[in-house]
Amino acid sequence: MIYTKKVINHFKNPHNQGQIKNADAIGEVGNPVCGDVMKIYLKIKNNIIEDIKFETLGCVAAIAVSSVLTDLTKGKKLEQALNITKEDIIKKLGELPNPKIHCSMLGIDALKKAIEKYKK
Repeated sequence: MIYTKKVINHFKNPHNQGQIKNADAIGEVGNPVCGDVMKIYLKIKNNIIEDIKFETLGCVAAIAVSSVLTDLTKGKKLEQALNITKEDIIKKLGELPNPKIHCSMLGIDALKKAIEKYKK
């Protein structure tokens, strides 16, 4: 599989990787087909995502997607974060091989799950 330099860079040097102790919300999703598991941690203040971290067990694309998603989300209002699309992530990475596009959806799903939990 051929990845762009941006994908490889985010894989080797992921941004915002780790946990947030006392997170306001955590969203976790997995894909039983490929085995990827993604966890998103949020720290929220005044409806703004002040901090976001991730833990991802998965392939190169899954880790790169998690890294880019956190970059796109940090500092955004919850409503703005909910509007981030897989196209936004793929554009930021340059592109993803077709069989790996589902990885971008995992990140978005984990983020949405975390925000839903926070709102409850």
